[in-house]
Amino acid sequence: MRKKVVALVAVLGALAAGVVVARGCSGDGTSKEARPANTGGEKVGAGASRDDAPRPAGSAVAIVVDASAPPEKGAEVVFSATWGGTRMNELGRSRPDEANPEAPMSLAMDPKGNMFVLDQVNGRVVRIGPDGKPEAVIPLKEQEAAQDMAVTDDGKVAVLDRYNSKSIVMYDDKGGALGEMPLEGEGLDELGFVTGVFVDGKDVYVEKEHGPLLRIGTTDGQPADRVEVPGRPTRDGLSYIKAGIIEPEVGRMYISSVDRATMQHRFTREYRQGSEIRGILLLDTDKTGTIYLATLLVQNGQETVILSCHEPLKGIPTGTAVLPVNTMPEETFRDMAVLDEGGVVYSVRTEQGVSYQKYDCQ
Repeated sequence: MRKKVVALVAVLGALAAGVVVARGCSGDGTSKEARPANTGGEKVGAGASRDDAPRPAGSAVAIVVDASAPPEKGAEVVFSATWGGTRMNELGRSRPDEANPEAPMSLAMDPKGNMFVLDQVNGRVVRIGPDGKPEAVIPLKEQEAAQDMAVTDDGKVAVLDRYNSKSIVMYDDKGGALGEMPLEGEGLDELGFVTGVFVDGKDVYVEKEHGPLLRIGTTDGQPADRVEVPGRPTRDGLSYIKAGIIEPEVGRMYISSVDRATMQHRFTREYRQGSEIRGILLLDTDKTGTIYLATLLVQNGQETVILSCHEPLKGIPTGTAVLPVNTMPEETFRDMAVLDEGGVVYSVRTEQGVSYQKYDCQ
């Protein structure tokens, strides 16, 4: 099965090859040329392979938005916390003298509207209910270097630690450890190039260099046969998607989609942002398959975050929003999470604390 899927991916890549994404790898698999200061696993080429990026078909589409406009106002605050210790309304922040500053590395949402925050500085995952009140804490098992997580439909949490435990630990909805899945093994030689953890049904995947996903195990916490898929699975179950930067200086990028049932190429669409692209901050879908893309742009020396929404079958843009820019130095892995019903929760950090705010395309 693995050979068949890999062969299909190779054929698709060979047929579509031609676009080159900004090169040069940092330790976490992101591109140096397009890496912002507060970088993480989501910053560049989300879901995109550097060497097999597909050739955009047809004319480019401009994502029309005034990048100089102020951020969208009236954002709903889902949850906010001050920097501090282990109280429920506090989240950890670390600023060591000889290492990267850290804040909560990742966040995720489940279908019930619960938000999960990876507070790795305090060695835990905090679950916040739909009413914005902290409900529970999951202590992390030997995962001092945890960087990313994914949540199942029934509230289980897969936590990725590339450097300490070198594994994914699966926790149940009560916080108990179900099992541990080693990262090292067939199909994964360099753990620094793992750029995220993803859950699809009962399967747990890691992403390799913003490109294909490799199945590591199951949501029961057990290792499984390693099989690759060509991108991030959409929540409507119909596609695999990836995105990448073609020419960052002039704002050229693309989104590509593969039909999940047939493994046939569905579309590759080029987008022009109108200014320099510093990085990709988000690539995900809601339950209807609507694609959410967030990019960090630089216009007249000023950074701007642009959120755009795209319909799932052809990738046509359907709306945009301007979001605030995180200017804090803390290293993070995933600053945004898409809700099943639509909209994005975005962690906005200040010197006082962090505010998780909801935005959507207009």
